[in-house]
Amino acid sequence: MLALAPAPAPPRRHQLLVGTAFAVAAAGMLVAGELALYMQIRDNAGGSTAKWLPAKTVVPEVAANTMLVTVYAASLFVQWAVYAASRGDRRHTGYALGITGVMAAAVMTAQARIYDDMAVKVVKGPYGPLFYGITGTFLVLLAIGLGFVLVAAVRSLGGRASGADREIVSATALWFHGLSVVFTFVWFVVYAVK
Repeated sequence: MLALAPAPAPPRRHQLLVGTAFAVAAAGMLVAGELALYMQIRDNAGGSTAKWLPAKTVVPEVAANTMLVTVYAASLFVQWAVYAASRGDRRHTGYALGITGVMAAAVMTAQARIYDDMAVKVVKGPYGPLFYGITGTFLVLLAIGLGFVLVAAVRSLGGRASGADREIVSATALWFHGLSVVFTFVWFVVYAVK
């Protein structure tokens, strides 16, 4: 008796990757709206840094520039994690995700240092609430990225995020790539243009 070959496996659905793409787009729109508000209020206040920044406020540019470079380094390392996971290399996936987490923590530490150095008052003028609102939003997005890294690392080291089943690592990479773009705009508007 002849039998038919089994049906092919249904194609994998990528709900996590698609959901992460929507979340990255939403995060980008949120920060874009905050930056638009920041620029509009800055323009209404006179449009120049001297009229906009509170008196005696100095933006620590070294820490801000270091944050920018570190965010892109984290994006590079998380892409290494995707590459290692696609090859089934759990050890290098774990290394790459660990370094990505350290880089994200370094960005958070640099932002805390900027807060400490600038000591902007929230109640004096519109600059303080906007500055803390925009940078605080980015810190929350970065904390979500750290959560992604933690989950991806646990799944990867447990053998559940390698080869064809590396969607969590790819979603983590997508999140960090989106954060890199978002922080580039935050850096330019808040720290470079001031």
